Amino acid sequence: MPFRMSTNSKLFLSDLAPHTVQSEIRAMSVACTAVNGINMAQGVCDTDPPHPVVEAAIQAIREGQNIYTRLDGIAPLREAIAAKMLQWNRMTVDPDREVLVTSGATGALHAALLALLNPGDECLVLEPFYGYHVATLRSQRVVPVIVPLDAPLFELDHERLEAAITPRTRAIILNTPSNPSGKVFTLAELEWMADFAQRHDLFVFTDEMYEYFIYDGAQHQSLAALPGMAERTITISGFSKTFSVTGWRLGYLTADARWLGAIGYFHDLTYVCAPSPLQHGAAAGLLSLPQSFYQGLAAEYQEKRDRVCSVLRQVGLTPITPAGAYYILADASQLAGEDARAKARTLLAETGVATVAGSAFFGQDGDGRNRGEALLRFCFAKKQTELEDACVRLLQWKSER
Repeated sequence: MPFRMSTNSKLFLSDLAPHTVQSEIRAMSVACTAVNGINMAQGVCDTDPPHPVVEAAIQAIREGQNIYTRLDGIAPLREAIAAKMLQWNRMTVDPDREVLVTSGATGALHAALLALLNPGDECLVLEPFYGYHVATLRSQRVVPVIVPLDAPLFELDHERLEAAITPRTRAIILNTPSNPSGKVFTLAELEWMADFAQRHDLFVFTDEMYEYFIYDGAQHQSLAALPGMAERTITISGFSKTFSVTGWRLGYLTADARWLGAIGYFHDLTYVCAPSPLQHGAAAGLLSLPQSFYQGLAAEYQEKRDRVCSVLRQVGLTPITPAGAYYILADASQLAGEDARAKARTLLAETGVATVAGSAFFGQDGDGRNRGEALLRFCFAKKQTELEDACVRLLQWKSER
């Protein structure tokens, strides 16, 4: 029951509010700060942004680019996004009718769901999932239907997906490369997903925020580029991770012109527009950074991934090596604690390294137990010195046990 000030008072929380809790990612970041630890919990990506991106944003501020933009973003950025989508994602989009610059990818998803789904509709979510996807669905009274992938490679289970369809199913969320698993869906998997979405007449919301963080020769493929998918796919990405500007809250989406007007309306209603001078910084990055920047990004993060995975193996926290993104799920069953939240706090207390409970990314099994209780998520989007400090702490911890 909602909290009420008195029996007759009209001052009380919404029916939704009592069931919301702070995300475990945020909670562990706070706990990490309290002990002056190393935050491998939150994907803050504290590496340095590219120089052209920062300088263009500063110049835009000095030149007075500090007022509202068009609700869909400044023209140079929309045009640069359209060019990038053609070159990298192999998609043709109209910068004036099919591109929306947003207040982060979270703002993009929030507005798109408001525009396209109704309370009571069902949306399939592949597990492990990014918690904000599920929380955003629930905040809009859309029902998330959790469909587990097959570990440890997190492959699609076709029968499980087909069985999840009901008359109320209207959409599916696809995250590739995935947070938290690092799963990169193959072309064959995406072709099956495209057929699945068309057979069941579903919208697909794709979160492709980590599209440049691809390892071991894997390649990113946008679902909307496949035949028959452009009209039903909302492609979401952004600059937070690629340019290391997570605090700028700058993302974008592309969608068929039939849907973009309504999505833009709800983004305008909630955020008005994305930060004006920062849009100029992102445009400069897209226009001036060479292909070698993106190749170097993948190579740098693959080295970080390999270092952290190696250390995790040495200390007995066996990792599931990710093919993309910058997170690692690792087996934490050896740690003290009755559940993953307790295990994460044990590791923080004993090493000063903050992680996130795997339970934040999984649903419950048939016995009511969360499927992620034996896992922790490590984020390796850190400056090299801090990442190495975390590795040293973990190795020292192992030697002292």
